[in-house]
Amino acid sequence: MAKERVLVTGGAGFIGRHVCRALLERGHSVIVLDDFIEQVHGESDGTGLSRDIELIRGDIRHCELVRRALRGVDAVIHLAAEVGVGQSMYAVERYVSVNDCGTAVLLEELARSPVRRIVVASSMSIYGEGLYRRTDGQICERVDRQAEAQHVNGQSWDPVDLDGSPLEPLPTPETKPPTLASVYALTKFTQERLTLLLARAYGMEACALRLFNVFGPGQALSNPYTGVLAIFASRLLNGERPIVFEDGRQRRDFVHVEDVADAFAASLERPEANGSILNIGSGRNYAIGDVARQLAVSMRRTDLAPEILNKGRFGDIRHCFADISRARRVIDYQPKRFLEDALAELAAWVRSQRARDRVNEARSELEARGLVA
Repeated sequence: MAKERVLVTGGAGFIGRHVCRALLERGHSVIVLDDFIEQVHGESDGTGLSRDIELIRGDIRHCELVRRALRGVDAVIHLAAEVGVGQSMYAVERYVSVNDCGTAVLLEELARSPVRRIVVASSMSIYGEGLYRRTDGQICERVDRQAEAQHVNGQSWDPVDLDGSPLEPLPTPETKPPTLASVYALTKFTQERLTLLLARAYGMEACALRLFNVFGPGQALSNPYTGVLAIFASRLLNGERPIVFEDGRQRRDFVHVEDVADAFAASLERPEANGSILNIGSGRNYAIGDVARQLAVSMRRTDLAPEILNKGRFGDIRHCFADISRARRVIDYQPKRFLEDALAELAAWVRSQRARDRVNEARSELEARGLVA
């Protein structure tokens, strides 16, 4: 396709930097709009971005700034958002304002000056619990496990059928109805729907990528609400045991940030992606407790076994991992970097970093508000 001028909102963040690199490698020119909030960026001022990128520093909610960033732009990748399931449950105004009002501002400006295509970062969190199958083979799309009550009664953390029969977790496809279990999930679903709705109304193409647990070098290690791998790594780097909620057997899909960046570039370029909602994961699943142990081995800290809390957090789900067959078909998505092969690289990068371990601060915030049981 022709080379384009692409605006990447939130382009100075962990995922954004890799997306920008992928776009530059494909010959596109890139503009980044980013507010550099301290929780994510620390003291970074953007100097680590490529010199080929035009940087505009500011808030996605400022319409005049967004209007300036959109001048001469052919396409948009919208990553700018507050991220964190737990924090979203008490910083409600902040999450709704940045994620949803910010998206509304961007779309209002795009209505004035439409682009060819906008790709928005959505999240696996909108599914709530993933897809399950009953012992009789029936598929269950809506599961409410009532985790606290089950744990108090001495039962498994895993959801069960109404008669107490176990449910088998399955890869979750895009067709599964959303179950919005947190404020963060609600805001990401709103971002997704606003983008697809208004893009169509104003003659633009659009695509939403539902990202699963993204990992890789460059993640914000001092942010206690970032991806779980970065949180574990920060603890280990500071000589502390990783903290694992529930029993550690909950399962997730971990996808490498380079695969995510390739997915965004492909979603921007491939005609077939227009109007699509796509899961972007690895297609594999891992128990959280095992991941903590494997990371400790990779970081040469086998003395720091994970601390299994046997406590749950409000809004957490038990199992959710990706069915990526639609992304394979629509954008020829082929993940190349899997967790078991990439942990050594991640550990080597982490050992070269400094990080403030703020996990206990975050946990205290949740406990003070009754969000941990």
